[in-house]
This record gives sequence, C-alpha cells and structure tokens, in this order.
Amino acid sequence: MLDERGICTSDQDCRDAHQLCEMLDIPFYQVSFVKEYWHEVFSNLVKEYEMGRTPNPDIMCNKNIKFKCLLHFAMEMLGADAMATGHYARTSQGDEEVFQQKSIGNTEDILYNHAVKLLKAADPQKDQTFFLSQISQHALRHTIFPLGEFRKNIVKEMAAEAGFHHILKRKESMGICFIGERNFEHFILEYLEPRPGNFVSIEDGKIMGTHKGWFLFTLGQRARIGGQRDAWFVVDKEIKTGDVFVAPGTCHPALYRNSLETDPVHWIAQNPPADLLRDGVMQCSFRFQHQMPLVQCQITLNADSTVLVTLVKPVRAPTPGQYAVLYKDDECLGSGKITKLGLSMYKAGEDKLANFRRPVLPDNESMP
Repeated sequence: MLDERGICTSDQDCRDAHQLCEMLDIPFYQVSFVKEYWHEVFSNLVKEYEMGRTPNPDIMCNKNIKFKCLLHFAMEMLGADAMATGHYARTSQGDEEVFQQKSIGNTEDILYNHAVKLLKAADPQKDQTFFLSQISQHALRHTIFPLGEFRKNIVKEMAAEAGFHHILKRKESMGICFIGERNFEHFILEYLEPRPGNFVSIEDGKIMGTHKGWFLFTLGQRARIGGQRDAWFVVDKEIKTGDVFVAPGTCHPALYRNSLETDPVHWIAQNPPADLLRDGVMQCSFRFQHQMPLVQCQITLNADSTVLVTLVKPVRAPTPGQYAVLYKDDECLGSGKITKLGLSMYKAGEDKLANFRRPVLPDNESMP
C-alpha cells in the first residue's frame, strides 16, 4: 500500500529482510496475507470508526495475522518448530521448552498454573506486551522473543557488531500497522462518506462549529474549531445526531473517568486468574494506551465474562474501541475491548479536581 509520498515501504522491508537472510545464510520466504489482513483487520477498523469507536489495528494484526496466519504458515508449510519475532516481550518458558511444544498442539485444556505467561520486557520503555495482549496461548507457546531480555541500546550495539548497518538506519514505524504514516482524515474519507455534524459544548450545549464526521475524532483529541482562540477537546460523541461534544482545556473534568466496562476479556492463560474466579474481584493494573503509566484498579468479573474496571484514580480520555490491557506485576494477563465508559468527573458533578492527581498520560491531540 502506498503512503502519501507514493512509496510502498513494504518493498524496502522485503529488500532489507532478504539482505539480512543472505548475511546470515538462511532461507528467505515471502508470503502475502493481504486477503486475510483485509478481512480480519482492515474491514473491522473501518467498521469500528463508522460506529464511533477508536480501534487498535496493531493489536488485531498481531492476533489475527502475525501470531495466527504467519505462525501457521511457518509451522505447517515450512515445518518450523517455533517462530521468533522482534517484539520486546518475554515469556515464562525457556527457549528450549518452546521446541518441546509441537506435540502439545492447540489444546483448550491448559490450566492457568501450567499456562505460559506473557511477561514485560526488560526494557520498560520498549515493552510491547500491550500489543500482544490478544494473542493465543497456542501462539505464545510456539514463539520466542529474543530481544525481551535486552535494552534497545544493547540490541543496537549487537546489530552494529554483526554488521547489520542497513537495519540500524531504518526509522521506527509510527503509523497504523501495515498502512504506514498517513493523514488520518484523508485516509479514512477514502472509505467512509463525510457525515457533517456539529461541535457542541458539553457545558452549555452551544454549537461551537461543524465537522465532516464523528469518525474523524477520538476522545481526548484536540478539536480544531474555526474561530476559537482557546483549545477545545473532544469529550464524547453521539453518532445518532452526529454531535461531537467538546470542552475547553486539555484537563477539563469531562475528559476524566474512573470506571469502564469491556467485552469478554481474552485471557492469555485461556482462563481468568484463580483469584478472580474465586472471589469475583481482583486487584491489578490497567492501561489503554501503549506508553501510559499503569494505573491500579479493581476488576469485577461478570457472568458473561465481561469485566468492570474501577480505577483508583481517574484517567484521561479512555475510549470505546481501545483495549483495556490488564497486568499483575510483570505479567500481562490479557485484554478486553472497551465497550462502555462510566460517568465523567464532570457528569458526576465532581468538577472540583483538587482531591485527585491526574496521571501523566500521552497527549491524544492527534489521531492514532
């Protein structure tokens, strides 16, 4: 797929990978999962935006493409025992154990205490367990993360010593998985028709301006409203009317919430933690963005396997469609898609914010 400069970066990716394989004297294989990506990731992304949510295609790409289609190709077509990836993550099993897993297969009867755990990387700044929070236990058992024990600067030194200079010159990818860095508005309007609506003040219901479609905005994003001197931010959306509700200031109480609900959680271990099954509630940590600090929370397991997340302090702009990723110490337990938000601090009448500390969160002023 071409980016806005008319360049397909995947071509260069293939050339770099092929050169690396030649240097290591190992076979190079190229396989296309365009069809699978379209049906299992991209179509869902467009649908989620149309429904007013903000999806995370990187999590879904890992779940459905890299750790499903690619792993299946490697094991079934190439006869590989396991797959190694460059993700910064660790597991609870040793590399030698991975090669003993092929006979186990994709069993559904793995008890939690015997399941392989997904653990944070040694480099907390590069940890990517957030993006792996939906992969299957089967995939985790057959995957090695060679970089998980190293910090990024050490990895670069090792690559330089090995002569992989062409890899070191590459810029880190910051765009949507397999789509690249693009102007979001231009990109999404290629697939969804404009649906004009109003920017509405959450405080007094005043119409502040107009927009081309609610799907162009995510909660916490700056709403660039013509004629306004102050900065206004998206705090809610109503797709039935097309209204996008906004509030003045990046720290407005309408941006903060201390509870949310998810769809049925995908547990890495296949089963919920024993404490949660026994008590129905459990203390753990939560994040819904890759680099936001973990926030302590209590989760309540509902009868339908959905989860209520109650935070010890409000967080800025949790967003339906994003994933609530759960952690217990160094272990990533899994994740559930955010489906419903609790009342904002503004709606709850808690507009005096002196009694809580706002966590330092990534700024959502631009679309992901």
